Formats: sequence, structure tokens, C-alpha cells
Amino acid sequence: MAILRTPAWSGFRWPSFGELDRMRNDMEKLFGGLSRGIFREPSAGVFPLLNLTENSNTYFVRAELPGVKPDELDISVTGDGLSISGERKIPTAEKGAKYHRKEREAGTFSRILSLPGPIDGGKVEATCKDGILTVVLPKAEAAKPKQVSVKTG
Repeated sequence: MAILRTPAWSGFRWPSFGELDRMRNDMEKLFGGLSRGIFREPSAGVFPLLNLTENSNTYFVRAELPGVKPDELDISVTGDGLSISGERKIPTAEKGAKYHRKEREAGTFSRILSLPGPIDGGKVEATCKDGILTVVLPKAEAAKPKQVSVKTG
């Protein structure tokens, strides 16, 4: 009597290409999910990005606002604060578009910035050119540096 042993994998059938694609997609989701947790993808974060500089008489705030119309901005000042708010509108992709990356965000935004010192709110000016908002904030007289002369005895 002869006993024939067949390997355990003899019933194994190679998966179809569709099955291989499904497995590949599952692996990409798994490893993509892990890498997103470790290597964070960039996000829009704080909007708008801005720089605050000063000279002896004035603070300057320059904010990146591409695609935002100047008449859709609301800018207000207090004693030592600046508020910039508005809405960023981005045209939507055509119906059924599949995004591979979506980093641009739309919606309302608001930035409130504390300045290093008090300002003269009546003299604040703002301009917007090429997507850069520049706000010129003259320092209050009390905040400006004073030249002190030294008296001789």
C-alpha cells in the first residue's frame, strides 16, 4: 500500500490580479497610516502666516493672503493689538475629482496679534498687493524711544 502525501500548500491558488491590487491597496493604507503618524504631513496650520517687524516709530505686519480680496478683510486695532479676519475662498474641483493631496484650505480665518507696545490707532494704514497685506501701525508717543540728553554738571 502506498501512501501519497501532498504538500499542505497544494490547495493554494494564486490570487487574481484584482485580489493582488486589493492587497497592495490595503498595505499602502496600513503603511501610509503609520507614516502619517510618525512623519506628519504638512498642514495649513495657522493662517495667514505673518511677519511683525518694527523700526523706531512704527510696527509693520505683513501677512500672506493669496486669493483674498482686500474688501473681504476685517482689520481692527486696539491699544496694543491687531485683529485680521476674513474668508478665503477656493474654487472647488469638478464633481468626481479624486484628490491625491489637498493642503489648501478654504473658510473663515481670524488672527489676533499682540504688539510689543501701544500704537496710535488713528494713524494705522493697510495695503494689499500681490497677496501680501501690509499693515503699518505707528507707535503711540508713549511707546516711542526718547532721546535723553546728558547734562553737564
